[in-house]
Amino acid sequence: MRRLPLSALQAFEAAARTGSFRAAGEEIGISPSAISHAVRKLEGLMGTALFDREGRAVHLNTAGEALMRHISAGFDEMRQGIETVGPRSGNLLRLHCAPSMAAQWLLPRLRGLLEAQPGLEVRLAAGVDYPRFEQDEFDADICYGPPRQEGLIVIPLGEEVVTPLCAPDLAAQITSPKDLVTAKLIDSDNKRVRWNNWFQANDIAPPTPRGSRFDRSFMAIAAAVDGLGVALESTRLAEREIAAGQLVAPLAGRAQDVRYVGHYLVFPRVAKARSSVRMFTRWLTQELGLPAPQMLRDT
Repeated sequence: MRRLPLSALQAFEAAARTGSFRAAGEEIGISPSAISHAVRKLEGLMGTALFDREGRAVHLNTAGEALMRHISAGFDEMRQGIETVGPRSGNLLRLHCAPSMAAQWLLPRLRGLLEAQPGLEVRLAAGVDYPRFEQDEFDADICYGPPRQEGLIVIPLGEEVVTPLCAPDLAAQITSPKDLVTAKLIDSDNKRVRWNNWFQANDIAPPTPRGSRFDRSFMAIAAAVDGLGVALESTRLAEREIAAGQLVAPLAGRAQDVRYVGHYLVFPRVAKARSSVRMFTRWLTQELGLPAPQMLRDT
């Protein structure tokens, strides 16, 4: 290891990842011939060829592929370590979030978070895909449903109450759970709790589906505000509309609500050391009225 220059390993990693000495040189800021020379030097020191060369084209051979797997993982660890202790680790938070949670709950609170943490920079992306954190593009994710990747720190974000919600002028027509059998029901796809679950919880045979359907809760909530029907949604996601009187729960106290853990804060174990992640975890759990997770109590 003492004989292998870091610069040669960096040149190899860039060339292997981009598949081009020219692209690797542009990324690092040196000439393609310098990349080629560094790779040749590395091959000489290791005593084995790492690329198959065909004219100007280069391709990893079997030995190169094996080395790349380890070198790539090593450079990823180095980048994460530098970010963890670097000057930006405390004021940069790269967050992924489920779309409806981002639009309905997180964004309305973002100003308060930034005012409480001067200098914090938040980069927020919303999507239904679960980031796998393999490229270190995000520090943390608020995901809908349990995460699908193992080896992460997982913090359940408490129970949510799912109940029928509608505009106030429709509420007078709904006095018992059975009134919803003939009502216009707004359905939301990609949800873990849907109308069938609610009717079953209230011992009512689910009616034939009818009414409007949307693939995101924030659109179903907006449709209910506009009087298109009754939505079955989390009171957490609809809290602004409920507080403003735009939506009401017509069967509050007269029907069985569905309670479940819908969202989770997840992040790689290496991100636990980042002060921005720890700060956000503390703020998020406090906003939700949850006890501090074990990772914060350990310090």
